[in-house]
Amino acid sequence: MTTKPLRFGLVGTGYWARITHAPALASTEGVEFTAVWGRDPQAAAGLAAEYQATPYRDVAAFLAAVDAVSFAVPPDVQAPIATQAARDGKHLLLEKPIALTEPAADGLVEAVERAGVASVVFFTQRFQPDVRAWLAEVVARGGWAGSVSAWLGSAQREANPFNTPWRRDKGALWDIGPHMVSLLWASLGPVTSVTADPGPADVTHLVLHHQGGATSATTVTLSATEAPTSKPGCGVSPAGWPRPAGAWTGSRC
Repeated sequence: MTTKPLRFGLVGTGYWARITHAPALASTEGVEFTAVWGRDPQAAAGLAAEYQATPYRDVAAFLAAVDAVSFAVPPDVQAPIATQAARDGKHLLLEKPIALTEPAADGLVEAVERAGVASVVFFTQRFQPDVRAWLAEVVARGGWAGSVSAWLGSAQREANPFNTPWRRDKGALWDIGPHMVSLLWASLGPVTSVTADPGPADVTHLVLHHQGGATSATTVTLSATEAPTSKPGCGVSPAGWPRPAGAWTGSRC
């Protein structure tokens, strides 16, 4: 019995869409990269031509031509299109944050649950083999009291391709904060509360409480220098404190 490939459409034509989403869709077994929609029709046509896909100007026509949608657009653009896609029965590969307002996020979640479609938020670190191995090791050991970490990104530097309007507006809390919460959730257990304290520029310090009693602290920014002079460290308690895999410093991954 032959299984038909999943027809994937890509929403977005910017840097992240071009270097990550499009190549991945084109090279993944069982996936057929068939359609592109973007706010810039010319860019959509150009990207589609590179992969023998079809560019669309109309969102409804785009959704009608695919089985699943991969998103590489700002969250305020993603949320309404993803909500409609879910209602139309399309599976979703989402960027974080999924929306910029609570009602928009709740509406998207409700649409996914009602339609029964598959959805996943594309936390890049969680798909990397070394990070997955580290998380498995941390979970297997157990007994952690907490974690101290930092992600010092440079996306707000003028020449950085991730220096986009929504990131300048929302800063690290909205961009890389979700990555950190995802990793700490996976390593220390579900997060029950988050406290955020602003620092200079877009620096944000987060304290997370986890189910089971662990506490973690992390600092995030998009306005660090490209080569930070120091790397994040961690404390050690009698119960042990894990350090998240890798040194999350320098340019945004």
